[in-house]
Amino acid sequence: MAVQIPYVREIEFEYGDCDQVSPLIRRVVANNPSAFTYKGTGTYIIGEGEVAVVDPGPLLNEHVGALMRALEGETVTHILITHTHSDHSPAAAPLKALTGAETYAYGPHGSGQLNTPDDVQVEEDGDMAFVPDFEVRHGDIIEGNGWTVECVYTPGHTSNHMCFALQEEKALFSGDHVMGWSTSIVSPPDGNMEQYMASLRLLLERDDEVYWPTHGPAITEPKPFVRSFIEHREDRERQIMEQLAAGHTRIQDMVPIMYAAVDKRLYPAAARSVLAHMEHLVATGAVATKGKPALGGDYWLA
Repeated sequence: MAVQIPYVREIEFEYGDCDQVSPLIRRVVANNPSAFTYKGTGTYIIGEGEVAVVDPGPLLNEHVGALMRALEGETVTHILITHTHSDHSPAAAPLKALTGAETYAYGPHGSGQLNTPDDVQVEEDGDMAFVPDFEVRHGDIIEGNGWTVECVYTPGHTSNHMCFALQEEKALFSGDHVMGWSTSIVSPPDGNMEQYMASLRLLLERDDEVYWPTHGPAITEPKPFVRSFIEHREDRERQIMEQLAAGHTRIQDMVPIMYAAVDKRLYPAAARSVLAHMEHLVATGAVATKGKPALGGDYWLA
């Protein structure tokens, strides 16, 4: 029986409006809905007067304008980037130009990969132009006027994915690492399933009471949610093993069966997720293939 994930999808907002969602947090949602962004990118503002902005979002003039209206009369002291996909970081450039605030992130796109710096691979939807003013690492503390943020490194969705924990509210800005409306895509070469699973388990060791993903509503019971995500990924790997045992040796043959309930438009993304699982299964010795795991490769039980 498939793992039941307790999705939370209800969210009330108006594009361009700034909503106070907690005592220290405001949110402005960009009008960029899609199969991958849900209702759009939620940009968060931390504090009052002297503030931080988390994930400025896509390069949309109307969204940047909405942010500037929300920030009128205030000083932006920090721009925090969870990761460098095109729906998260591109608006950092105009926001920095308009406010003078500096940017904080793990590093440029692909910078957290386990291979050598000269062999960094990236995907098409990465924001290749973004370079942070300050590179942050796991456990780093960023302080502002009335707020304190801890950096929580969570690679997997991307190799440079960083969550930010607002200590005063035990709230985690979880980016795309954990979202309430959908599972996160883990797409090689920059996405890595082994890292993603380790990053999920890391969250179980923390005492965060609420997650604020960049897409969708807050997750108010985070630990059961994270456990269900881990179980879901483990179940996917069990399904892959069953597909191999049934004689389906190629990813494109597995996807329509494993993702029968999913919109077919998402099959290419699903195939890349299966590839990420294949990389993990090959690395652990459960599955074999010729050469490096690839979308068009043949696989068999080791």
